[in-house]
Amino acid sequence: MKEGFRQSMAWLHTWAGLLTGWVLFFVFVTGTFGYVNSEVSRWMRPELPMTATPPAARLLPVAQTWLAANGQDAERLYVFFPGRRGETQLEAAWQAWPKEGESYGEYHRATIDPATGLEAKDKVRETGGGDELYGMHYALRYMPYDWGIRIVGICTMFMLVAILSGVVTHKKIFKDFFTFRPAKGQRSWLDAHNLISVTALPFHLMITWSGLVFFLFTYMPVPIDTLYPEGPARDRFYEQVYGREDKSENKAPLAATAPVAPMLAEAEKLWGPNRVARIIIEHPGRADASVAIQPHNLTSLSRGGTAMRFDGVTGARLPEDGEKGAASAGFSSALLALHEGHFAGPTLRFVYVLSGLGGAAMIATGLLLWSTKRKAKLAKVGRLPFGIILVDILNLGTVIGLPVGVAAYFWANRLIPAMMEGRAAWEIHTLFISWAACLLYAIWRPGAKVWVELTGLAVAAFGLIPVINLLTTDRHLGVSVLAGDWTLASIDLGAIGIALLFAQMLRILIRKQRAAATQSIRTVTRTAKAVPA
Repeated sequence: MKEGFRQSMAWLHTWAGLLTGWVLFFVFVTGTFGYVNSEVSRWMRPELPMTATPPAARLLPVAQTWLAANGQDAERLYVFFPGRRGETQLEAAWQAWPKEGESYGEYHRATIDPATGLEAKDKVRETGGGDELYGMHYALRYMPYDWGIRIVGICTMFMLVAILSGVVTHKKIFKDFFTFRPAKGQRSWLDAHNLISVTALPFHLMITWSGLVFFLFTYMPVPIDTLYPEGPARDRFYEQVYGREDKSENKAPLAATAPVAPMLAEAEKLWGPNRVARIIIEHPGRADASVAIQPHNLTSLSRGGTAMRFDGVTGARLPEDGEKGAASAGFSSALLALHEGHFAGPTLRFVYVLSGLGGAAMIATGLLLWSTKRKAKLAKVGRLPFGIILVDILNLGTVIGLPVGVAAYFWANRLIPAMMEGRAAWEIHTLFISWAACLLYAIWRPGAKVWVELTGLAVAAFGLIPVINLLTTDRHLGVSVLAGDWTLASIDLGAIGIALLFAQMLRILIRKQRAAATQSIRTVTRTAKAVPA
């Protein structure tokens, strides 16, 4: 470690970022899709109607009939109405009572055809949609869930260290905000890294810290395990801190559930027609049943949002609960709400997406700066150490290969037969196979040319997504834009935007390659002239 506090922080910033950079790049890229998960899921199910289905009052009986046939004696019933962020489908779900030794019962969710009242399983293609991408950003893939969240947690802690040490390292943080010197090699990478880091510093701090809060008791289990061991003591903890009432131990006696339609009407009277997002019925058919109705717009900085609650047996409206939990639980809920951004409208959601992509760009420029800096120092040696070659391959295979894999995920959604068994899993397999192919290509073909080739592939992969959509569905840009369905159109337009970003990167790479070739010819010519005949 270097001597001096600032030098030590610079050393810590460099190595904390490098050792976890590729995992963090994956986390930021896939996590950014969490802000448009509904839009991606909508695009990946082109069989769904473009316009919203009938009003909630007409859809409720359809969903209740399906739940009565499929979710008897469930612990909890859900009805999800269309309308939020372009969702046009009616969905219903039920959760079974937990079995002995389990905390949660099985959860089943289905899209319901309002015309027939049956599950639209054979009419809408199976897909992981945006939720699959979002889920990978905290649990990774192809490994046990507990391993995934712990690996991501360790990398997130390293990122928090890298951010804080990076702030200490900067002598002129305000000046860096306005400084970018293009075409200066290593200096340009440093300027880009500083500019992106400083511009979105509040977002990076918030998203990193709140990400750790998500799994706080998994990452630091000792206090809760010591003070509140498993069993009733653990239930008391959740009751004291979060205000949760444990109703799962003993089933209440049977009792008829009050009609939900009048409750829905009362909610729509307050919020307006078709503003109800979901209805949750706790313990249906039991004496302690309750009904919660939530609106589409979550305007409060609370993860649970607002809800209108009713007694499930009498149908009487219940008073507002207020904050039952401790102040720390309320603060935690606000942090998690900031992380997920469910309250964000279209403009703020767009800012969230840009900030997420900025985080990925910050990590990418930091990784590229590390290798560029060391290659410049070793330019005269002629042979690079294995470590720098490995970092170069991982940089290329991840910074370019992962986006290519994401584009392949969208291609797979359109090209895999719509009703093929297990197609959702193969969509994800396609992402990782494409990413692995890019890594292998980077190993097989080292050198500057491979950057140009793979970047060109990324341009084509994203730029052709709207074309593939046009050739395989009737939900292409020509239809969605004319219909004013901007939720559907936003994915095609976003793919074009990303393709243009990679095209700009490709233009810079080609220009640098030509400049290097010209410089090489001049050097050879000067050497030839210097040699006596």
